[in-house]
Amino acid sequence: MAASKELRFLEDKWDEAIASKLDPPELLRYRSNLLGSDLRITNFGGGNTSSKLDQVDPLDGVIRKILWVKGSGGDLGSIKRSGFATLRLDELLELEKVYRGVEFEDEMVDFYSQCTFGNNPVAPSIDTPLHGYLPFPHVDHLHPDWGIALAASSNGKIKMDEFNKEFGHKLAWLPWQRPGFELGMMLRRIVEDTPGCDGVVLGGHGLFTWGETQRESYLSTITIIDQLGQFIARHAEALGHKHFGGASVSSRESDVRTAIALKIMPHLRGVVSRKQRVIGSFTDTQHVLDFVNSAQAKQLAHLGTSCPDHFIRTKIRPMFIEWNPTGDAGQLDELIDLALETYRAEYAQYYKAHALPDSPAIRDASPTVVLVPGVGLFSFGKNKTESRITGEFYTNAIGVMRGAGALGAGVDCTDIPQAGPAAAAASAFKTYANYVALPPSEAFRIEYWKLEEAKIRRQPPEKELSRRIMLVVGGGSGIGREVALLAAQRGAHIMVADRDTKGAEQVCEEAKAIAGNEAVGCVKIDIRDRKTIRAALDETVRQFGGLDILINTAAIFPSSPDGVITDPMWGLTLEVNVTANFMLTDEAHPVFTAQGIDGSIVLTSSANAVVAKRGTEAYDVSKAALSHLIRELAVTYAPKIRVNGISPATVVKGSTMFPRDRVIASLKKYNLAFDEKSSDDDLRHELAKYYARRTLTGQPIDPTDCAQAILFLAGPYTPCTTGHIIPVDGGLTEAFLR
Repeated sequence: MAASKELRFLEDKWDEAIASKLDPPELLRYRSNLLGSDLRITNFGGGNTSSKLDQVDPLDGVIRKILWVKGSGGDLGSIKRSGFATLRLDELLELEKVYRGVEFEDEMVDFYSQCTFGNNPVAPSIDTPLHGYLPFPHVDHLHPDWGIALAASSNGKIKMDEFNKEFGHKLAWLPWQRPGFELGMMLRRIVEDTPGCDGVVLGGHGLFTWGETQRESYLSTITIIDQLGQFIARHAEALGHKHFGGASVSSRESDVRTAIALKIMPHLRGVVSRKQRVIGSFTDTQHVLDFVNSAQAKQLAHLGTSCPDHFIRTKIRPMFIEWNPTGDAGQLDELIDLALETYRAEYAQYYKAHALPDSPAIRDASPTVVLVPGVGLFSFGKNKTESRITGEFYTNAIGVMRGAGALGAGVDCTDIPQAGPAAAAASAFKTYANYVALPPSEAFRIEYWKLEEAKIRRQPPEKELSRRIMLVVGGGSGIGREVALLAAQRGAHIMVADRDTKGAEQVCEEAKAIAGNEAVGCVKIDIRDRKTIRAALDETVRQFGGLDILINTAAIFPSSPDGVITDPMWGLTLEVNVTANFMLTDEAHPVFTAQGIDGSIVLTSSANAVVAKRGTEAYDVSKAALSHLIRELAVTYAPKIRVNGISPATVVKGSTMFPRDRVIASLKKYNLAFDEKSSDDDLRHELAKYYARRTLTGQPIDPTDCAQAILFLAGPYTPCTTGHIIPVDGGLTEAFLR
């Protein structure tokens, strides 16, 4: 099939120079990666690919057909060879003899692993029999928007026949059936009953295509998907700008949308985080705005999604906020609360109506997708990647509804072709504007499927700071850097803020290497300037949805060559070390309050706050004031926000307060021998050893020691601790509490 010249939307990315060097399993991986690289072809984590390959069985030396199929939970775009399950095909096919019927098909899953070839630990996908029973060497099962649009149209079978005639295909139609062994049997039968069949449309679900070679399978898949796109585009062009019934409201300007999103996101994140915290994302693409502003948006949104891959993440439906964008954005918080009350009540009724005695317990009844006319789409997940993907999935669902609406223009079809053995009555399917959603009973069977519950339970335990959003001020060096890196190891989402942009960017990259690219951001801040503080908070909200933990390690130590601290230096020290901490927490307070969930603030004081010395009056007084400010803020912000601090002795390592000239001056002050040619780090080490000799432990104070204390106070292990300052001073007796 010479598809390259026929493609209008997709690209034939196959490179024979690469493919020719790959063995069969690697060719499967290559094909899968190409298909998964374009979200128009399939969703993240969605779809499945397989190959039936000849391999020598080490048990008897006989060449057998081995089914290589994407493992459970894998993603085609990033899957590696090790991500495929491998099963003896003959043994898998023999399972038909023990199959007791659709009502018992869940028990078949336990048999799949018993067909494993080669001690492979990868769990076979629930789609395994779908691939195994199709009589083709290479099979692709994907969820392209264009394919699901056809599969989720009330006139889908009629339009499929038109498509076949126009493009010379023989796609076959199967009514809705939940993925599993029964669907595998149905696929085999429909292919047998359809001579020349070159693909199958699964009603309400997706698309199956195949080929005799890896290349042929890939080419067939992208060609059919692209042609479906051409078919739907032609129907859409006839509608002009009347998608979703046309616009009923207009969008606010881009900068206004952003301002509204930043204003309501913390409240929205807070109310959907009542059971467990989530990370947020926001999108206002034209594709999304066309939908949320439309006349049909409310009804289509309430109808829910169709493809199982969609509503596993987006839940049965999004939450739609009835708001006129010409109105006051200040009303949105109240409208969100009212909508959420209704949403949770409907979700509880949905669970009650369909749960069986052995169903898993009801999950969080909060939405994962929220639609606001004139503004855009908010999505939530356990981490940034999940929240973004959830938004992408509902954006895909919008594309599906748009395509179904285009295919239904001028058509009134009441014969629902999705109805079949699994949901025999057409009345079980709800339709609107030619779009067909899954019956709630079928949606529930997938959302609360025991196999889905088992997949959830297989997930590794979440880390100490998972789901928490942290702003680290002074994160570009010293203690702040160590806080950011340690928090990354513990699962936090982190915004690194510093006056030193390059330092913040470097730490950001280091933290990304630990936590992942989407879990860390950086921003410039000057804590003496409320405008830059607000900008840093806005960036944190924009990127992650809110704020759970605020850390500040930024401070200055005034010094001069002659040891004289001028009035301006005195004022600057108090401004940075005291007033700026107040302004920082004062600006963050509204974000914490809007969320309504527990928050934590940790500020960095000093042992100097209680140790009187000559020559450091400005610094010592500023830290004494900061220590008391911590206690004052703990009282002011109680009970939802805890405010604590640490009180380190001199931290030389990595500190910007110890430039080379100050270190040398200190070494001379204490009559410590040193080599002028020594590096900055070596000189700091000598000074740190001297300071350590004054403590009970004799240990230099490392920035990591301070970071450990900060995260202890900031995290979930100290819920009853506020207004407290932990010494990190090695046992400095002069700083003992009096």
